[in-house]
Amino acid sequence: MLVTEMLKLAPTAEQAESLLATMRACNAAANRAAEVAFAHHSANKVAVQKFVYSDLRHEFGLSAQMAIRSIAKACEAYKRDKTIKPVFRELGAVAYDPRILSWKGQDRVSILTLGRRIVVPVVYQGRWLKRAGATMRGQADLVYRDRVFYLAVVIDVPEPATGGEPDKWLGVDLGIVNLVTDSTGEAHCGKGVRAVRRRNARLRARLQAKGTKAAKRLLKKRRRKESRFARDANHVISKNLVGKAKDTRSGIALEDLQGIRERVTVAKARRADLHSWSFRRLRTFITYKAALAGVPLRLVDPRNTSRTCHACGHCDKRNRPTRDDFRCVRCGFAGPADHNAAINIGRRAAVSQPYAA
Repeated sequence: MLVTEMLKLAPTAEQAESLLATMRACNAAANRAAEVAFAHHSANKVAVQKFVYSDLRHEFGLSAQMAIRSIAKACEAYKRDKTIKPVFRELGAVAYDPRILSWKGQDRVSILTLGRRIVVPVVYQGRWLKRAGATMRGQADLVYRDRVFYLAVVIDVPEPATGGEPDKWLGVDLGIVNLVTDSTGEAHCGKGVRAVRRRNARLRARLQAKGTKAAKRLLKKRRRKESRFARDANHVISKNLVGKAKDTRSGIALEDLQGIRERVTVAKARRADLHSWSFRRLRTFITYKAALAGVPLRLVDPRNTSRTCHACGHCDKRNRPTRDDFRCVRCGFAGPADHNAAINIGRRAAVSQPYAA
């Protein structure tokens, strides 16, 4: 399984200046290559390289491979949306491949700069490299964030065997009011997350109206703080679910919510809640944690899971009189609506076998 790890670097003051100068030159070169790609309506790296390769090397002082990586960065960005010309930040991330970056063990890395190669200590090696059999793969991205240098590296972590089909499935219902409700009845309320986001939204509106430099600095700080808060909440929930499934020797059944933001319409007052709902990130966290723990995971169609009675199987819109309550009009079963949906999701996983070609 491939995971991304941020390794923290500790360059000297002189090395830091060399790295910053290299990042500025590479991003300026990428902007020049993006102009050419946009002017010629071409995202082909080989075609763009014929127009700008020599200029990038002489004007920005780049090595051959740095010029190639800058052109590739511009073409990849232009390929995503050919209606606009890509523009890169002065200190945006710079990709390093094995030709211009090499490892001296796990605690030092040799990085090519504009003038020469420098050997930089790695002060935080992450947690994935400590696992048995883990190896680094492909290129690494040099990132400068909050005056600290990082290397974003891809690590191949071996996955344990899942052991075949599980005896039962832990159904997981995702939502906004309750972020997660599983088929055992345990719910993780989203009230705290929504309160933080709404408070930040009010503060963001006041700061944007002010528009001063101090207000913009605070906006950037609050944005990162809110992102870290939401990411931590998703990590806690995913760890709890995977741990419960592993302890009970169960698989995890998740709703496939692909495209839900386009399918669902809500009142204007709830649009912010819907579009800030990080269900995709939570699903990603559950997926990789389950893979590393050897827990099977299956996605199921969530259609009508909240309207179907798990006791008698009757599906009716009237079965759910309110958001929180479920009351079957046929058999009279009543209970929390999210718990009922989670049970249905778990049962669908048991009967929905994956297609294997």
